[in-house]
Amino acid sequence: MKTGLLAGLFSVLFSATVFAAPVLKINSSGRDVMLLQQKLQNVGYTIKDIDGIFGEETKRVVTQFQKDNNLRATGVVNNATWRALKDTKSIHHGSIKDKEALLERLKSTAPNYGPTVPNNKPILERSKVSSIISTAKSYIGVPYSFGGATPKAFDCSGYLQYVFGKNGISIPRLADDQYRLGLRTTSKSQLEPGDLVFFTTYEPGPSHCGIYLGNDQFIHASSSRGVRIDSLSNSYWQPRYIGGKHIIK
Repeated sequence: MKTGLLAGLFSVLFSATVFAAPVLKINSSGRDVMLLQQKLQNVGYTIKDIDGIFGEETKRVVTQFQKDNNLRATGVVNNATWRALKDTKSIHHGSIKDKEALLERLKSTAPNYGPTVPNNKPILERSKVSSIISTAKSYIGVPYSFGGATPKAFDCSGYLQYVFGKNGISIPRLADDQYRLGLRTTSKSQLEPGDLVFFTTYEPGPSHCGIYLGNDQFIHASSSRGVRIDSLSNSYWQPRYIGGKHIIK
């Protein structure tokens, strides 16, 4: 199940019937557990697998959330825990002030790979494309974490910055800044392996990014399954695609 659908279902769950939400605990499974895992991730807790299975990892994260919110730390999701989750702002949808502070923190803690490449120009030598793709694929399976920019965990733009940095190319830390690189491509048919692809997900404009591999495929750090390969024609990604940037010299 994809992130956008999960978000919609989660909103329904926290409607007027929020306090009738199901009690979840070890060995629970299904849609409600998946919604729980997605919400915990959205408010800043790292869960490796959004799989709808309430295992030890989910219990650990629930327990930590309860401790952080002065709830009884049982690891069991009851009405009080659902209520606290409903009232906790997503890290993607917090106040403008909070978001600006977070973005500044991400920029200030970004690794230094040297001078950042210029905007609106090709930045990648054609001879380095295979190395970029090889580096990107070497991290398949690394989990997702918002703000992650190392092989311990990546978010989408942190992943791209790290892959390019490993190849001696310093690109900006954030997706909307990365969208200013290269030349605008309006047609998917114009994309080449190594180009960047962008999507709109949790907010208007470029909020998700990846590297095009060819044959309609791209590699990215997905919020649900970490670094993986998906298709641009995928039913979730196709309607959210906003353009590719041709970055190859």
